[in-house]
Amino acid sequence: MASSKSPHRARTLTDFMRARFGGLTARLGRALWKMGIHPDALTFAGLVVVGVASVALAYGHTLLAALILIAGTPLDALDGAVARAMERQGKFGAMWDSTLDRYADGFIFMGLAYYFSERGEQLGLVLAMAAMLGSLLVSYTRARAEGLDVDCKVGLLTRMERIVIILAMLLSGWVMAGLWVLAVGTHITVAQRVWHVRGALRAREGANNA
Repeated sequence: MASSKSPHRARTLTDFMRARFGGLTARLGRALWKMGIHPDALTFAGLVVVGVASVALAYGHTLLAALILIAGTPLDALDGAVARAMERQGKFGAMWDSTLDRYADGFIFMGLAYYFSERGEQLGLVLAMAAMLGSLLVSYTRARAEGLDVDCKVGLLTRMERIVIILAMLLSGWVMAGLWVLAVGTHITVAQRVWHVRGALRAREGANNA
């Protein structure tokens, strides 16, 4: 039976960005691989950049943190491009990338939580922690779904959308508004993914029992 998914239609902002800039990142990836740069090193360098930005956030330097994050954003795409250029066969790189992405998510919200905690702003602290929990669970539900052989890129706030919101709120200074969006939107995304997986598994089980 033909799949209902269209291979030509971007399903998420991440898919759109890859389709739009895939050629450029592929060329850069080949150039970096020829220079002997390993994709795992780029992934780790990206985490270091986020860590520096998180320290800036902890001390309330939101604009500086945003600029640091923007400067480090290409690393998040180039590690995969280099891996493709080297025709990497092993699966460790994907695990390494996903693990450090979760650390990166945590660093950002920990920096914000520290900032609000030091100033006794309890609402900001709670929102930062809720957004961090939601972000981690969005990624967890996808990983768990893939372990059940269910594609699960659905939902309101995938990682690229979350990055855009974080950058927008830091650049604009509307940090509390951005945290509200993230704290609510990530948990909506978790619910969407759980519902999607529930439907997919029920359909599979129904087909197997037919």
